[in-house]
This record gives sequence, C-alpha cells and structure tokens, in this order.
Amino acid sequence: MKILFCGDVVGRAGRQAITERLPDLRRRLELDFVIVNGENAAHGFGITAKICEEFYAAGADMVTTGNHVWDQREIINTIDDDPRLLRPMNFPQGTPGRGSGIYQAPGGRRVLVIHPMGRLYMESLDDPFAAVEDELANHRLGTSVDCIFVDMHAEATSEKMAMGHFCDGRVSMVAGSHTHVPTADAHILSGGTAYMTDVGMCGDYDSVIGMEKETAMARFTSRMPGGRLEPAVGEATLSAVYLETDDSTGLATAVAPLRLGGCLAERWPA
Repeated sequence: MKILFCGDVVGRAGRQAITERLPDLRRRLELDFVIVNGENAAHGFGITAKICEEFYAAGADMVTTGNHVWDQREIINTIDDDPRLLRPMNFPQGTPGRGSGIYQAPGGRRVLVIHPMGRLYMESLDDPFAAVEDELANHRLGTSVDCIFVDMHAEATSEKMAMGHFCDGRVSMVAGSHTHVPTADAHILSGGTAYMTDVGMCGDYDSVIGMEKETAMARFTSRMPGGRLEPAVGEATLSAVYLETDDSTGLATAVAPLRLGGCLAERWPA
C-alpha cells in the first residue's frame, strides 16, 4: 500500500498547497491513502467543516488535528458528524469526536489511523501510551487491518521517539506532527515500523513556524503585548512523508520525506 501523510497545514498558503498539489500527487505516486493534519488550517488556528470538505475534494481520505482542534468553536458541534475527522484520542471520555478510525482503501484494504497527543510541554491529557495500547488491543496488523498509521502530535522529540519504539512491530508507521519543522530521521525501526519525528508543515517557511515573522519576533524581543499572530502568506512548501507497506504483514517496506514548492529544497521519494 502507498500512503502519504501531509504535515500540519498552516493558513491559506498551506491550504492552497494541499488543494493545488494533492490531486497530482495522488496520480503521480499512485497513492492508495492520504492523511492530512489540518489543525492550523483555519487562519493558523483550528479547522472548519468547510476546510475539511476542501481537503477531501482534493484527495485527502481523512484529516487529523492536534492541540488546536477546538480553536474554531463551530467544529465542536460538527465533529461528531464527520468520521473522517479525528481529534487526539487521549482527551477525556465524553469529549466530542473520535481519536481513531478505520477507513477503506482500494482493494478492500482497511487502514486504521490512531491519533494520540503528547503531554510533555503540552496540555495535561490522559496517558497517550495507554490510549494507544487500548486501541492496539483491538486490532492486529496484517490480520484485522492492513495498515495502522499513528499521527503522534507532540512537542518533545523524546516522547515521539518513545511512541515509535512503543509501537514498533505493531503498526505501519509512527509519524510526528506539531513542531512544523521537518526532521531528517525518516527510517524503519528494527521491528518493521516506519518512523519520522516530525513531518513538518504545509505552509510558508519564510516565517516563524508558519506565522508572519515580525509579530512572532516581537514576542521574543519585547515584553510589551503584541498583535495577534497571522499566518505567513508566501508560497507554501508541502511537507509530507511517503510510506509503502507490505500487503501481507502491514509493516513498512519504504519511507521517505516529500517536500514540494516554497523555499525548502524539493525532495521526492526515490
């Protein structure tokens, strides 16, 4: 199976990168399944049902989020109606929405997407490792599902790496999101699970993690209240990770970063 995971979409520039480039990527790479992290898609903060529909129309099969999932309050009332939109799975019981889902891919194959959020330097949610363990107790890779993809939305590289090793041999890939900076460590762990600490963002990199740089710098150089952070509006780089899995085992056979457009060097899977 061929899967693409697009990192955090930031603002209009990031949305444009997805809607303009994803249809061609699906054809060119013959993708079976596409995941988009959209938690910063709505003017840099959260996501709306309308934006989700734009991503689906462009070729995304489902959308993950993160710590900004509730920033656009309308999503609280609509997330239960969209099984293709996930919020972090380790929110307390009773939180609207869902943190995992099983989706159909061509050939009757089944893709389980699991979406935990880290706790180091972030919100004090339930234990993400326990939440993932509970989910994996119900599904066996290569038997009940053909692929298990984990979007680990976290600040700390150590927590993401720990999740990678925690899941090794039991999922197809653990991919990190949230920090908006692509890491150079895409590889396959000893048990056959692909791993990358952070996929990066789909946004304008002539910025401070996707936000207009003057206001962001002022927050560091002045103790005075500043203006609201606004997403940078230059050409975005679409930052993603490409995964291939073995159809018999569900484990990874290839993993590589993909970067296209904007000011970062172009990178294609071999």
